[in-house]
Amino acid sequence: MRLNLVLQDNLNLLREAFGNSDDLIFRELTLGPPPGIRAAFIYIDGMADRTSVYRLIESLASQAAHDQWRDSSEAVRLMRITVGDYRSLTDWETVHHAILCGETVILIDQQAQAFSVDTVGFEHRNITEPTSQTVVRGPQEGFTEALQTNITLIRRKIRDPNLWLEMNPVGRITKTKVAIMYLNGLVNETTLEEVRTRLQQIDIDGILESNYVEEFIQDKTFTVFPTIINSERPDVVAASLLEGRIAILVDGTPFVLLVPALFTQFLQSAEDYYHRSDFGLLRLIRYAAFFISLFGPSIYIAVTTFHQEMLPTDLLISLAAQREAIPFPAFIEALIMEITFELLREASIRMPRAIGTAISIVGALVLGQAAVEAGLVSPAMVIVVSITAIAGFIFPSFDIGISARILRFGFMGLAASFGFYGIFLGTIALVLHLCHLQSFGVPYMTPFAPFRVSDQKDNVIRMPWWKMYTRPDIIVKQNTVRTRDSGQSGGGRSGTGSEALTQKQKDEQ
Repeated sequence: MRLNLVLQDNLNLLREAFGNSDDLIFRELTLGPPPGIRAAFIYIDGMADRTSVYRLIESLASQAAHDQWRDSSEAVRLMRITVGDYRSLTDWETVHHAILCGETVILIDQQAQAFSVDTVGFEHRNITEPTSQTVVRGPQEGFTEALQTNITLIRRKIRDPNLWLEMNPVGRITKTKVAIMYLNGLVNETTLEEVRTRLQQIDIDGILESNYVEEFIQDKTFTVFPTIINSERPDVVAASLLEGRIAILVDGTPFVLLVPALFTQFLQSAEDYYHRSDFGLLRLIRYAAFFISLFGPSIYIAVTTFHQEMLPTDLLISLAAQREAIPFPAFIEALIMEITFELLREASIRMPRAIGTAISIVGALVLGQAAVEAGLVSPAMVIVVSITAIAGFIFPSFDIGISARILRFGFMGLAASFGFYGIFLGTIALVLHLCHLQSFGVPYMTPFAPFRVSDQKDNVIRMPWWKMYTRPDIIVKQNTVRTRDSGQSGGGRSGTGSEALTQKQKDEQ
């Protein structure tokens, strides 16, 4: 529906469309010498920056007085917007959207068009340290809920004109801004086109967080494993873009989606690349923690229920003495402890921070000790569940921890029914499921399955940077070379080129 020529009719339609909302501000002025030109400035209080709006009004009023505007056509022709970017609007849908985005709309009498000026200035959270992905060494800044701030944080890391941005509104009612960022020349065009198609197919009334988008565009819904990784760290997103991945930013959330995602990414931390002497050795601990978190209670149940002969005699006698007065089988015992710990975990997260720590202490010490003294659980079971819980906190990604927690109960049931045979069958089914998953056409278990020798440099163990001279070729199909100085000639980086020798090499010669 197009705008009317009469200013008052347009203002009445706007008031009716917004239900006479009190935060919709109308500033009606007469510009130019008498009789003047009637104009109105419309914006939403709190969404637009008042200082910018006042500067805009003052600037146009000064121009009208200086240039002697005589009619509306002359006003449109001589109007110079110096406050921000502006555009012409001719239909009500774009006018409504501009106002709701925090822009100021200018309506002029006898003009069937409006002008939208960028005066966005709503309050938002300052840049702070990431809360879910903390590091000891590395950048201490995280994304915020403001989309433009998040884009700026990424562009500060990658100052290259090939970092391209595409933005589209998603959601019939909310019209949430969803942006995709990628490095032209590195990104796989097939994957990029697939991301565009899946985003365009989203049909929902509102998008309030990035998980809304994630559930619509993920490859497989009915799986406990996440196939899209999220991060609130600009350095992680920048590193992923340099590997040819695509970042999806959603306005209103500090978590950025990255595709395609691999299983190994969820066990990697940004800090792995910031410690010179580590070379990713802590990743081995994370893989071991994933194994413990997944199989810890089930192995204990299988051994104590079916395979006692696998234990040393002294240990078997000790465990038997502990379980002598326990009225429940090992599976029920483990189930009680695991459910209790899950209740404590959720309670400590949802409760206010001031008492959340107290709940954890009470649950871990008081309930655990009381359960042992009451004869409900054995001390060995408390140790197994505690180690399993500690292992579940090691993962850099919270999503992969949830997957291990869910699967843990399934393996406990298999161990209680069939012992190690059930665990082996469940493991085979789990591996087959993981190998069947894909993330935007990329096998989820790459570079394990299919096994790729070239990508093992940054997998379980991280090689030195001068050794990782190629990007993951399963993701990047072009421009795979990361650095020309590969260090192949002697185990260290050359000082002036690939043919130069370090001082150590010269001494050895």
